Amino acid sequence: MTENEAFIYESIFNQVRMGFLSLDEIQENIIEEIQDNEFEDEISEEWAFDKIREEYQKVLAESKQWKSPTDTEKLIKAFDALCDDNIFALHNAGYTTSEGEYEVVEVERELQENEVESDGYCFYHGQDLERAVAIENPGLFIAFQKVDNTDDETTIEVGKRVAEVLINNDFVIKWNGSATTKIEIPGFRWQKIFDEDARDLQDYSEVVDRMVQ
Repeated sequence: MTENEAFIYESIFNQVRMGFLSLDEIQENIIEEIQDNEFEDEISEEWAFDKIREEYQKVLAESKQWKSPTDTEKLIKAFDALCDDNIFALHNAGYTTSEGEYEVVEVERELQENEVESDGYCFYHGQDLERAVAIENPGLFIAFQKVDNTDDETTIEVGKRVAEVLINNDFVIKWNGSATTKIEIPGFRWQKIFDEDARDLQDYSEVVDRMVQ
């Protein structure tokens, strides 16, 4: 595999194993990525589509051995519990921390339009998720804070509540208790297969509805 093929394959690997997109959507993304990087002369559509199907079949086979509840299922349950506790929790929020924080502000704005103010928030982003789908040394970092807050004590209180819910959902966490350090779930392995009939974890209007009820 050439360096450019390896670059595209890594993107295929991540998108298939994250389980947020259909194979058709992944195909569209990958073709766009090949074109944006001007790899068309080297990487054919046929090669890319073959790799997408191969990776999907691998995950499908692996899923037969997944033990329930998976880390992903436990995290979904934990995030729902946090929403019920007035801390909204977002799945795959943007690709970076700053993009995740943008999503957070939008959700808080919608909550306030419905006369609800959250006690805080937490999320993981796309780069975090890439580590969680990695074959070696998986794990997940969770960011937390309260919108428009600069008080460390308030931030730490949010962190404590997030940590408690994660622990109550059978996660072992690493966190030094500071306002500036994310909560880590060492060894967290993301296990999810795309299902068009399943709940869309990235539909943040569902989060707002849950918080408002």
